[in-house]
Amino acid sequence: MAVPTLEATPAPPSPSGRRRGRWIDHWDPEDQGFWERTGRSVARRNLVWSVLAEHIGFSVWLLWSIVVVQMTADATTGLSAAPGWNLTTSQALWLVAVPSGVGALLRIPYTFAVPVFGGRNWTVVSALLLVIPCLGLAWAVSNPGIPFGLLLAVAATAGLGGGNFASSMANISFFYPEREKGFALGLNAAGGNIGVAVVQKVVPLVVVAGGGLVLARAGLMYVPLAVAAAVLAFLFMDNLTEAKADWRPVVDSTRRLHTWVLSFLYIGTFGSFIGYSSAFPSLLKSAFDRADIALAWGFLGAGIGSVARPIGGKLSDRYGGALITALSFGLMTVGGVLAIVGVQTARLPVFFAAFMLLFVATGIGNGSTYRMIPAIFRSQALARGAGPDELVATKREAAGALGIISSVGAFGGFLVPICYAWAKASTGSIMPALQLYVGVFVVMLVVTWAFYLRRGAAARAIGA
Repeated sequence: MAVPTLEATPAPPSPSGRRRGRWIDHWDPEDQGFWERTGRSVARRNLVWSVLAEHIGFSVWLLWSIVVVQMTADATTGLSAAPGWNLTTSQALWLVAVPSGVGALLRIPYTFAVPVFGGRNWTVVSALLLVIPCLGLAWAVSNPGIPFGLLLAVAATAGLGGGNFASSMANISFFYPEREKGFALGLNAAGGNIGVAVVQKVVPLVVVAGGGLVLARAGLMYVPLAVAAAVLAFLFMDNLTEAKADWRPVVDSTRRLHTWVLSFLYIGTFGSFIGYSSAFPSLLKSAFDRADIALAWGFLGAGIGSVARPIGGKLSDRYGGALITALSFGLMTVGGVLAIVGVQTARLPVFFAAFMLLFVATGIGNGSTYRMIPAIFRSQALARGAGPDELVATKREAAGALGIISSVGAFGGFLVPICYAWAKASTGSIMPALQLYVGVFVVMLVVTWAFYLRRGAAARAIGA
């Protein structure tokens, strides 16, 4: 791929000495002429390799979601458990919950890493860090005698893959103009999210390839892929000077009410997506004793939700993120009610279909909620009569908010499996957890309406 003239002249080093690597000093995607001449091709190239790195990150993040199913499978399903393992349902759900919690926590420093090190530079580093959880998983599953606490600690390192999303989204948000940001961010996120479906489909095939059951392959197969993602990012991605090492806009975003309102909503959209993705295979095993279905079809929900994400972004570009987000919470409420019916009547097809609807709704909501963030920040700045310099600062602030919101939202991925584990341990059924989720979806629908859709809402007036 030819390198545009824009990048031909390297930027001079800064006094801090951090200006090594490919840097672009001038970047103005809102200028239509600049965008058509040079910006679009450069942005698209960075998006492609960002998607690849994020895809590998998501895959590593959710490795344990499918590995634990194989560690708890039993003869009643026609499948054999991995030798030496005898995990309870609660232990299995903790193993899929902890990586989500760690990944959520890491999203905050990962967001700061983009302005400090540069988007391209941090993509390289974050991809290489994925080797740690991959090798750790391979070692842990090969030693079934290790204490559960140590096994949980090894699973926690998979959270490194969860941090990649925040830095990737913050970085790509700088490359695209406001009019195309919803679809670009949705596509970037979908490419990463679909890594969940890929790992849940491919890992069961890889670990039994050639006969026997070798769970260590689940981690080892991603080591060369993580290294390849790092090398390709090093060769083909760029750093933007516009995303400079200034923490103030990121800190300032924490003072905005909308940062925390949207964080709450994102728990319901992305938190539900990642939580259901990690827990769904285990739920099929624990609620219906169908590990065979979990291993063969557990990937489908994550795949559908991932594909739906850019659709949510595209619809939001056209109709507004608030409306699409409200509709997604309505669909989630319906899906949750149907899941309750499936459990009450012990009908697996109803339960499975209900979760497919939930995944579609969470995917659409992921794209629409994320699209609201830069739109709200920019519209508020314009309403204040902001000049060009303040608009640039606002873009940095919105990028910081993207990371914070993605971090808070990702804690839903920790809470969802933990609620299932609590319900199963306390009542022997996942029903209480499902009922709780339906109530939360209704509350989030009301919050979306109150802040962004009702007549007279400030955010409605600025086009959220």
